[in-house]
Amino acid sequence: MISGRIDLKSSGSRPMRILRAAGYRVMPWKNGGGTTTEIAVSPDGAGLDDFDWRISMACVESSGPFSSFAGIDRTLSVLEGDGVVLDIAGQPPARLTKASSPLAFPGDVPTGATLIGGPITDLNVMTRRGRMAHEVGRRPLSGEIRIAPRADTTLILAVDAGVTLFTHDASELGPLDTLVLDRDGPELRLQPKGPGQLFVIELHRLAANR
Repeated sequence: MISGRIDLKSSGSRPMRILRAAGYRVMPWKNGGGTTTEIAVSPDGAGLDDFDWRISMACVESSGPFSSFAGIDRTLSVLEGDGVVLDIAGQPPARLTKASSPLAFPGDVPTGATLIGGPITDLNVMTRRGRMAHEVGRRPLSGEIRIAPRADTTLILAVDAGVTLFTHDASELGPLDTLVLDRDGPELRLQPKGPGQLFVIELHRLAANR
């Protein structure tokens, strides 16, 4: 889904795309326990059972079980709130806060969440096992940031503050806007407009599926 998309010409052969937060799609959780805000999904228009990859945010207002996604690997990060303790089957309880590194775990094992304080907002990255793989990095918004795209698809999400993107022209990436770019794009220069976090999501298509 590429709602509210703005294409930017880069020095490469394909444009970069900015997805504006106002254009994201809000939809129910798979288990009906809340709502999720879908940032992007591939293929375009894919549902919860047939995506290759999916990036979303959710407001978790109460403790309880996570939805199960067969054949999916997922990574969770906390964007707002005091944090959560995840009880993932076969693993020790994991405490996840805004200061924590993103946490990767299988999406098809029983997982429960206990809120540390009040509600949280999380960032959820999911890829279909055997077809795609992903990496999620978190960086502080401090000083100029340079990013060289190396994955098949890279998404950059600014949290708490916007950034200025220097391509041929200076473009603005607002809080919770997402920049999407393809492999072999130009190195990016980003200048934060205030303190916050920057998430870099790298999506890799596995060799057998190219």
